Amino acid sequence: MTATANTLTDKIVLVTGASRGIGYQAALEAARRGAHVIAVARTVGGLEDLDDEIQALGGSTTLVPLDLRDFDGIDRLGSAIFERWGRLDGLVGNAAMLSGLSPVAHVDPKDFDKVMALNVTASYRLLRSLDLLLRQSAAGRAVFVSSSSAQSARPFWGLYAASKAALEALVKSYASETAGASKVRVNLFHPGAVRTAMRAKAVPGEDPDTLPRPSAVAPALIDMIEPSFSENRALYDWETRTLTAL
Repeated sequence: MTATANTLTDKIVLVTGASRGIGYQAALEAARRGAHVIAVARTVGGLEDLDDEIQALGGSTTLVPLDLRDFDGIDRLGSAIFERWGRLDGLVGNAAMLSGLSPVAHVDPKDFDKVMALNVTASYRLLRSLDLLLRQSAAGRAVFVSSSSAQSARPFWGLYAASKAALEALVKSYASETAGASKVRVNLFHPGAVRTAMRAKAVPGEDPDTLPRPSAVAPALIDMIEPSFSENRALYDWETRTLTAL
């Protein structure tokens, strides 16, 4: 998978969690390739910084300050995209939260609900709201950022691992549903350990200089929403550079 300039010209691409980290860099990468980026995040300042960078590239954005746990807001977003463009060419589902590392028996119910709402339910609501728009595209593509924690389920990672396992099951089912019946392709992406605020919260003693930056990961992520990317129900592991059919 390699990046090519202008391969997303005139494409409409939505990126969640676009105000920082992997989402920010993914939005920038999509803009570099010519896409109009719909950037969704809670943090207005980060979205404005992103807009400045994309404009400096000669690109364009639509900024959507939205907490994805506002599920009615996701429905309104889908309606607005339909009214303005009538389609969606790419969806990068990146927004997620860790909450904290804890023994399963000690997880606060409020934290459980928050993590599941953002990491799982919001993804379902995005697919529910955007499904028709992806199908209206000549080559609708969706990729969701997950984690190896979905399989490893290490001690104290139970809540986050469960949310990512649920996300992966949801995405795989949706990918199977689109196979053969449409031009939509749906896949998963594991970035591995990356220098992000979430990683620093999870492993505070780790030297961040030993980790790749989000800008190193973003091109491979955006490769998966290229019209030329024909795989469906696959997982790309950035650390090992392997693509696996699921």
